[in-house]
Amino acid sequence: MRLLKSFFLLLLVLAVVLTGGYYYWRHQLDAPITLSQPEIYEVRPGDGARATLARLESLGVIAEQWPFKLLGLVEPERLTGLRVGEFMLEPGMSGRELLAKLSSNDVVTYTVTIPEGRTFAQMRGLLDAAPKLEHQSAGLDDEALMEALGYAGEHPEGRFFPATYRYRKGDSDLELFSQAYRLMSRELERAWASRVEGLPYDDPYQALIMASLIEQETGAPEERREIAGVFVRRLERGMRLQTDPTVVYGLGMASGQGLTRRDLAADNPYNTYRIDGLPPTPIALPGRASIEAALDPAPGDTYYFVAMGNGRHRFSRTLAEHNAAVQRYIRDRRGAAQEGDAPPLGSGAGVTESAGEQTP
Repeated sequence: MRLLKSFFLLLLVLAVVLTGGYYYWRHQLDAPITLSQPEIYEVRPGDGARATLARLESLGVIAEQWPFKLLGLVEPERLTGLRVGEFMLEPGMSGRELLAKLSSNDVVTYTVTIPEGRTFAQMRGLLDAAPKLEHQSAGLDDEALMEALGYAGEHPEGRFFPATYRYRKGDSDLELFSQAYRLMSRELERAWASRVEGLPYDDPYQALIMASLIEQETGAPEERREIAGVFVRRLERGMRLQTDPTVVYGLGMASGQGLTRRDLAADNPYNTYRIDGLPPTPIALPGRASIEAALDPAPGDTYYFVAMGNGRHRFSRTLAEHNAAVQRYIRDRRGAAQEGDAPPLGSGAGVTESAGEQTP
């Protein structure tokens, strides 16, 4: 009888120990990890559960490994589902939440913004400078880059949509280029399908070229359709576009750099003071609003515009009106220069009186 009592007492003690151990184990898993501030932890390629737990312990994120190893015996999927990537660990999260985070798609992401109106060369520079991105395009010229993307033979300018793109550490810049190309193709296709009738474009690519001119001519959203209207009417009348941004692009100058009479007379395929019609390619990456303006220009009877020095333009119907507007602009600019606040030289259709302007 005494032996039986001892046996039951032993069982009771064992049950108490096991129960206590179980709850202590649960407590260890549910206790907050030892972080005082948010930290990024990276599960690297090839890191298994053992290496990950050892590294978390060495970094002081977890106090001990054994609760997690025991959990791996009871629930193996908790440790076999760890994913590669960077994860943001937060103070106060439990061990269980830690494992759930490392097994999720909730990885740290980064963004890179390609502003509207940037050139393709500037886009490449922005992606080259993006941190944590795999720069697989490094060493490729534009032609080789387009071939790597699957668009061999296409000129890259204007083909990529300006937007903010999100990526993870180790993602390839080629994938971001590909996303931007596909997005521009969709935007152009959508806008082309709803274009107004009678536009002087043979195909969507010519509309894209026009959109890039509009993008470079004005930063005022309300002017885009009016700028487009001037350009379309000039094309319809066989007038040269005579827009400064094409000259700047053709000469490889910095955007906003002042032009000289010699620049306007330069012989290159982008100089719309010398060539008829549109330049051979876009001159920048146009945004949605400029694409829509190119395909839905504002009606009207203006053929000229000149910058007013405040980001906006003055539109004119006749060459005489335009020349008067140019002279007014020059006087205002000289006055501002005397006060030490001269606006930059503006651009516009026929901005220079001596540019060999045609009349409609």
